[in-house]
Amino acid sequence: MANMREDALKIINDSIESVLPEASVMKALENKKFDGNIVVVAIGKAAWNMADATRKAIGDSITKGIIVTKYDHSKGPIDGFEIIEAGHPVPDENSVIGATKVLELVNNLTENDNVIFLISGGGSAIFEKPMEGVSLENIMDITNQLLGCGADIVEINTIRKHLSAVKGGKFAYQCGKAQIFAIVLSDVLGDRLDSIASGPAYPDSSTSQEAFNIIDRYKLEVCEDIRKVLSIETPKVVKNCETVITGSVTALCEAAAKSAEELGYKPVILTSTLDCEAKDAGKFIASLAREIKTGKHAFITPPCAVIAGGETVVKLRGKGKGGRNQELALSAALGIKGLEDVVIFSIGSDGTDGPTDAAGGMVDGFSVDRIKQSRVEPEVYLDNNDSYNALKVSGDLIITGSTGTNVNDVVVLLCK
Repeated sequence: MANMREDALKIINDSIESVLPEASVMKALENKKFDGNIVVVAIGKAAWNMADATRKAIGDSITKGIIVTKYDHSKGPIDGFEIIEAGHPVPDENSVIGATKVLELVNNLTENDNVIFLISGGGSAIFEKPMEGVSLENIMDITNQLLGCGADIVEINTIRKHLSAVKGGKFAYQCGKAQIFAIVLSDVLGDRLDSIASGPAYPDSSTSQEAFNIIDRYKLEVCEDIRKVLSIETPKVVKNCETVITGSVTALCEAAAKSAEELGYKPVILTSTLDCEAKDAGKFIASLAREIKTGKHAFITPPCAVIAGGETVVKLRGKGKGGRNQELALSAALGIKGLEDVVIFSIGSDGTDGPTDAAGGMVDGFSVDRIKQSRVEPEVYLDNNDSYNALKVSGDLIITGSTGTNVNDVVVLLCK
């Protein structure tokens, strides 16, 4: 089993390495010509890495740059850049401070100026300025409600776009006549540009009615002032922005498959659009493991690596600590109890999973036994959304630190 866990760690390292943004950002800028002044705005969890690559690519051509990223995601000063770290997954005061500084930078630009806009996942929370009539506390409250009820990222961002003065195409309007060149690292299934970081410089396809439908579907508590702002439509046309996508969960899955094959496993990519509840995904992956191990699966046989990419959700029923990848892994552990030569891991490519220091979890057929040593049943941990503490007991947390990228999650089942 030990060597399978080592194999899993190599697959994790190889797949994350393949989607680091530096090379793709430099490639996007390689043949790009800019006339006039250049300012750089980088937002999201991968903002520092993307800004650093831009600095290396075009150097002193940059007039000024601002990076707004998640706490502990900066890797030090970059010449010519101001760095602000802010809250995620819920915005905070620094999110507003960062957005305000960015708007001060771009508000006086002319048609002779250029904005290189570097966008990565997490930008929706990290980069925020509420619409008039909306407070930061309003947005924090609604974000917490959405995260707790199991809404997916597209639904969450539909609400955010309508409540924000810098999302849903509104940031492009704030840049006036300046030309924007956006380089996007996608963390949204299907690479929807109007949803990645809530589409600050892209025309918004969502409507006010859709926002109200989400409010009603999840029975969110919102005041009348918020409803008035939600009724204001977002921009449906943006004319001053050219966009390039540099990475996605598809590339993450393909890299995991390549690494697994090199280690002697036959790779099968099931999907790159996994978007159900985390604990249900864990049950499903575990059921596949049982079928494969008993020889009942029609076309997958050991040694194999079954791969799924995407972004699951967690419905908060308890008050524990964890994240979607850890909850998926804990759920899977229950389903593979007692199976030998089986390892399942689920990780966030950005190195963070929920409000924890873990990227995700890696379990095997004996994880449940190790969890029980805490004298708390694993099902109790799962019901309390306390996957972090369950996997900490069993030694199954994956801790990578900030990776510098963000392209959704990857789940891998290894069988020998």
